[in-house]
Amino acid sequence: QVQVVESGGGLVQAGGSLKLTCAASGRGFSINVMGWYRQAPGKQREPVASITTGGSTNYADSVKGRFTISRDNAKNTMYLQMNSLKPEDTAVYYCHAQSIRMWTMQRYENWGQGTQVTVSS
Repeated sequence: QVQVVESGGGLVQAGGSLKLTCAASGRGFSINVMGWYRQAPGKQREPVASITTGGSTNYADSVKGRFTISRDNAKNTMYLQMNSLKPEDTAVYYCHAQSIRMWTMQRYENWGQGTQVTVSS
């Protein structure tokens, strides 16, 4: 079992910054790709950014140049630095972590509970 916990959400004015943190933990598992998703009211959950263990990143077009994803593999922790925030970034942000069970190599998709980010205009 892998636990995924997000933190760092909050209320910020447009143009401001926030940093989200996601920590994944679980004995007998290694953490593979990690990513951030978000879901605004009345909309489907959408990918924001992802990062591999090797540091390769992908971003949604809507956040390129404003958000930066990073991770600390030793701590199985991922970060999302969000700058120049816009009201349309308002959403619940979810952490996703793919885990691999040692020995069997079976893969699991793990999700956090989400953290609210609200950007006021």
